[in-house]
Order: sequence, then C-alpha cells, then structure tokens
Amino acid sequence: MELFSSIQGEGLLVGLRQIFLRFHGCNLACVYCDTERVSPPAHCTMEGTPGRRDFLHVENPVSIERVMSHVSGWQSGWPGIHHSISITGGEPLLSHEILLEWLPELRTLLPIYLETNGVLSTELSRLIDHIDHISMDIKLPSTSGCTDLWTHHLNFLRIAVRKNTFVKAVINDETEDWEIIRACEIIGEVDGKIPLILQPVTLSDGKVGVAPLKVLELQEIACGYLEDVRIIPQTHKFMGQQ
Repeated sequence: MELFSSIQGEGLLVGLRQIFLRFHGCNLACVYCDTERVSPPAHCTMEGTPGRRDFLHVENPVSIERVMSHVSGWQSGWPGIHHSISITGGEPLLSHEILLEWLPELRTLLPIYLETNGVLSTELSRLIDHIDHISMDIKLPSTSGCTDLWTHHLNFLRIAVRKNTFVKAVINDETEDWEIIRACEIIGEVDGKIPLILQPVTLSDGKVGVAPLKVLELQEIACGYLEDVRIIPQTHKFMGQQ
C-alpha cells in the first residue's frame, strides 16, 4: 500500500526514524484500527524523498527490484537516518509468501522490524530468521472487540521471543484488571523480562482516550507480574505524522 519514511511513534523504538513498508489486509477488525478496510489498491503510494511527502503512485504489484532500488537510493542519499525497515499493515504476515522472498534482500540494507497483531504463529515461524525486532500486539477484548485470542498470542510469543520482542496492549477506560493480568500471565509464561507497553487508545481528535489514574492503576497491576511495564501513547499522532 505504502512506502514512506517517518518516525516510529509506538513502543520501544519510539522516536527512531524508519522506512515503513505497509501491506494491505488484516485478519482482524479491531474497533480502534485506523487502517482502511478496502480492496487491494491498484497503486502503491511511494514517497520520493524521505520524509518530504512527495508521493508517487506506482502500479501494483510492485516488484522487489523497485523497492530495493528505492530503499538503496535513500540509504545512499541520506545515510544513517534510518534505524530499520518497519514491515507493517494491516497485518503484514498475511503477505508471508511475498515477505519470504523480500525480507532476506531488504535485510541486507537495514534491520527488519515487524509490526503484527500477534496471532499468525505459523506464518511467523516461516519468517522469524529474517526478522530483527518484533512489535507484537495482545488484543484486549475491551479495546479491540476481539475475543478468544489468548492461546494464539501465547503460541505466537513462544516463537517471537527468539528475536528482540516487546508486547503492546491498547487500553481504554473500559479495560478490566483481569485482561491485564491475563496478558501478563501469557508474557510471564514465555519470559517475564519481555517488555509490556500499555498504549492508551487515541481518539479521533488525536487526544488520549484514557483517564490518567486508570492508566497508572493498570500499570501497577502489570508491575506485579512483569519486570518492564511502560506507558507510551501514540506519539506520532501528536506530531501529525503517519
């Protein structure tokens, strides 16, 4: 869908510059999601100059040769500004066949950072050797509207832990204590040192949609189970970035 340069606004790598490669489609329908659920696009929107929003429209399917040439040009013209390539969506693991071909080549240019909803464990197992960082969601029923994903998340995390992984959970004022406890139990069963990011939901007007005391109380609960629990909102939303 898109190839562009911006800051990472969520999780442990917040503030670092990345090249974002966004794939179409998702297997979930979270109520807070900002990804348009439309048919596969006829064109990919590719930024010409990193961070300048001078977008070009390239006919799909875009070849790996085109992507590699584009990213290589940025690496040559603007060396050192990008930390990694963010493979994002939607849910990028739905495109695992393409990624199996693309990631080994892209990884010769920059480390690979996967942003995922954390349920497609079979697909992850095929790609794990070509990934460096994983931002994995645990979908809480209160915020996502998704239920019965706990076992899927556990199976996914058991594979993801082989890489530099953290878990992100979106919270709101309706988030219940038991949801945080269940998420922490899943993380603790794999490795209690895996960081958990509590991400307050962002409203349509760009404001944080959780009372400050609620956020602190949920963090206090999580800290009873895990070593590293952080509160990080979607900082790119504050800056008007993608």
